[in-house]
Amino acid sequence: MNKYIYGLLVIVTTSLMGSAFAIGKIGLIYSSPILLVALRFSIAGIIMAVIVMLLRRKHPSSLNEWVKICIIGFFQTAGVMGCIFVSLKTITAGESSILTFINPLLVIIFGTVFLKFTYRKLQWFGVLLGFIGVFITFGAHVSIKIGTLLGFMSAVSWAIGTLLIKTWGEKMDVWVLTAYQMLIGGIILFFSSFVLEEPFFEITTISIVILLWLAIMASIIQFAIWFYLLQIGDPGKTSAFLFLAPFFGVLSGWILLNEPIHWYVMLGGAFIFIGIFFANWTVKTVDKKL
Repeated sequence: MNKYIYGLLVIVTTSLMGSAFAIGKIGLIYSSPILLVALRFSIAGIIMAVIVMLLRRKHPSSLNEWVKICIIGFFQTAGVMGCIFVSLKTITAGESSILTFINPLLVIIFGTVFLKFTYRKLQWFGVLLGFIGVFITFGAHVSIKIGTLLGFMSAVSWAIGTLLIKTWGEKMDVWVLTAYQMLIGGIILFFSSFVLEEPFFEITTISIVILLWLAIMASIIQFAIWFYLLQIGDPGKTSAFLFLAPFFGVLSGWILLNEPIHWYVMLGGAFIFIGIFFANWTVKTVDKKL
């Protein structure tokens, strides 16, 4: 692929990832957080499920595989997105995106501790830089808000989901897995909404546009481009560009929500971006490839 087209697609998919935080925060004006994300992924999951059925992609043939998809959906969609959208009630879109996208650093830690994966020193240096960045970003706060903890938990849940996908997903069709884990995660979030909050959704032109943007552009289109890039290029080097997503999260929060960008957020974010870059760039050369 032409390097300019490749670069353009990287910018498109990471900007969609990052901008979803600011757009989601705007959506909270019209909806309770868990219900909004439940609607987002239920719609996206249904559309993708119909597509993979029409394309006759290989579906799971055993109950065990469906159970694994349900577990992945719990962590990858319900856990990650539920924590993100609730966190947006108390912290900025930029802060939430920075916290969420430290997940590649947690993948290295969890992979080492629980799955005995081996990583190079440069990747561990990336982890160290990343957590120094988190400390800088939030160390200047007088108090840690509940949203800060939820943002961190979204990264933890994403790291767990990533490792589960890498462990169980090799024998599954990636598009089928993506479709049904989103749908199942959306269903889990629906039940959670009625248990954990007072759900509401105000139907207006703006709220519908936001919901459709989150479900189609920031979910289906974004996933499609990202998986395409992973398939045609080096997965390790492609994943290194994840550092752009929190950058676009901070940028979109500034543009759309007029969120201030403090010097310590910029400095901490720079450490995190570099850390993610180092953590992912050499992923293909580890002793046990993830």
